[in-house]
Amino acid sequence: MSPVENWRKSSHSGPGDGNECVEIATSATHVAVRDSKAPARATLTFPRAAFTRFLATVEDPEGNPPPR
Repeated sequence: MSPVENWRKSSHSGPGDGNECVEIATSATHVAVRDSKAPARATLTFPRAAFTRFLATVEDPEGNPPPR
């Protein structure tokens, strides 16, 4: 993934002063995730399809992954 410049607070982050949230950035093929408190530290990067599947699993009340 090329350098990321479109960081934004995740819509899944809770309310508050914005210091304890996850930021995400997207490209055509990947999603990057970082801690907003430490943006210069490690960034996790996932293929877009894998991240979409992860979110669907987390959002399911039973924690079941969607069918492939």
